[in-house]
Amino acid sequence: MADARLGIEPTIDWDKLRVFHAVAEAGSFTHAGETLNLSQSAVSRQIGALEESLNVPLFHRHARGLILTEQGELLHRTAREMFAKLSMTTARIKESREQPTGLLRVTATVAFGSVWLTPRLKDFLRQYPEMDFSLVLADTDLDLSMREADAAIRMTPPRQPDLIQRHLSSMRYRVVASKTYVAERGSPRSVEDLDNHEIIVYGEDSTPPVPNLGWLLEAGAQPGSRRRPVLRVNSTYGIFRAVHSGLGLAALPDYMLRESDNLVELLPELQGPRVDAYFVYPEELRHSKRIGVFRDFLVDQIAKDGLRKSS
Repeated sequence: MADARLGIEPTIDWDKLRVFHAVAEAGSFTHAGETLNLSQSAVSRQIGALEESLNVPLFHRHARGLILTEQGELLHRTAREMFAKLSMTTARIKESREQPTGLLRVTATVAFGSVWLTPRLKDFLRQYPEMDFSLVLADTDLDLSMREADAAIRMTPPRQPDLIQRHLSSMRYRVVASKTYVAERGSPRSVEDLDNHEIIVYGEDSTPPVPNLGWLLEAGAQPGSRRRPVLRVNSTYGIFRAVHSGLGLAALPDYMLRESDNLVELLPELQGPRVDAYFVYPEELRHSKRIGVFRDFLVDQIAKDGLRKSS
């Protein structure tokens, strides 16, 4: 135990901090032990010794598991930052070789990742076989500063000031339907004719990727009236699949129209909101070869597809 009278501050043993971090992340001694390949009793002893050296409890012990104390929360935040920076530093050291290697974890929206990105990854992975690529599809923003992912493809500009952003593409929402739907119901002859068609829109009870995604319910409608959609879906990819099945027509980003032989554009003079895609990564990874080669791959693929700008 440190003697405060002598001005001696307690020091934290690295191994004990590593065990503490694992326990705080896992929420139990048993699960942390499985991660660390240690017995439950060994993990418990390490935590007890750390608490004794700091002279504070780090966990509340309950029958249902462990809960961090206020002091434990403080140490956990610091430990997470330390291990995140250590992981980043280790990856940069490994990249000292000419060929990019190691894990690259990229997050993208479910729609863009599923429809556009995944069909193009084969060429990238064949070009860089020593890279371990992981794609996380989510419509919520993962925290890049905490290394929940190394980089992100986002449809809105990043709000965090410490992130580097590369604008990839500007796309428009366009009115689309499947060939099956058009064969059965015909194409709307005018904006007003949308009154006679089944419309699929983004769900109002969710946060849309861009504002006013229900604009098809109002475009060309009589003053004071609003069309009733056949379906609301809080997922752009879900709308894509519903349109693909022939359920109705909808407004979708124009890259989706390019990716399906079964979709056709309707009312081409009618364009919806614009969506901008960005490649985003932390400042610490500015010189990462893994980030660099994937960024260049994205820019090249988007240029080939003519997605750089949308009128």
